[in-house]
Amino acid sequence: FFPEMAASLWKNLLQTTKERILQQRGASLYIDAHGYEEELIKKKLQQFAGGSINLSKEDSGIGILTLNNPKLMNAFTGTMMLELQERVTELENWKDGKGLIIHGAGNTFCSGSDLNAVKAISNSQDGMNMCMFMQNTLTRLMRLPLISVALVQGKAVGGGAELTTACDFRLMTPGSEIRFVHKHMGLVPGWGGAARLVRIVGSGAALRLLSGAAGVDPARALHLGLSEEMLSSSDETGALEEARTWLSQYTEGPANVIRAVKKVVTAGRELPVEAALRTEKDVFGTVWGGPANLQALVRRQRHK
Repeated sequence: FFPEMAASLWKNLLQTTKERILQQRGASLYIDAHGYEEELIKKKLQQFAGGSINLSKEDSGIGILTLNNPKLMNAFTGTMMLELQERVTELENWKDGKGLIIHGAGNTFCSGSDLNAVKAISNSQDGMNMCMFMQNTLTRLMRLPLISVALVQGKAVGGGAELTTACDFRLMTPGSEIRFVHKHMGLVPGWGGAARLVRIVGSGAALRLLSGAAGVDPARALHLGLSEEMLSSSDETGALEEARTWLSQYTEGPANVIRAVKKVVTAGRELPVEAALRTEKDVFGTVWGGPANLQALVRRQRHK
């Protein structure tokens, strides 16, 4: 009796925790109890300046997030990691947002972490804190109620490859590649890339990509289900325009409806089925009888 009771209590606790995580905007995966010292790692990261993360919010409800450190192939400096967290917070508060395109400046995506910062925080505790900091940020990015797409031009390597997996979709331009190069650095992904990759391509393909550390070109990415489409344009402006067009077919319609769709999919992906169903019911309640729903009913009656 007792083991069963304990198991059921534990299950309930897990479920409520998971629901709480999903419902809290900006909820952190890690807290002080995990030995995570956010303020400490922020101070360390602050010392490694350079580059920026820019966000422009368009009237169409599509945000464009640009990794901007072209002289280092858009590698993440410490201050860029901090700025990414700020931009994600900004996106969490953008009530009219429907979609997000993430791309890199200068015709390439991102070459992972800036090695100067990495060398300086090479002790284990700092490394773990950086890992937890980036996992928190990318998990919040993944849970945004926006339909997100990584536009991969040039190379998405290491942490850059991990960043693509935090988006709902990936589009690749001719000649681009995604490469989980961690093994050659004597590492495994630390920004959540492995866990997300398994969900995107399955465990067999994820194991091959991580243990082989080979570059994945657009054709192979398409075959693996890692990418949705190979775009025709190689230049930045053309590729961005194509990505906008591709994304707009999924962001047509009122923001609250598009955001509701993303929320129920996130719940279905992350929660046990009962909790996902309850979340779906709650989200359904926010759109049922709403303006878009009522207009659709009127249109239907007219068609009869």
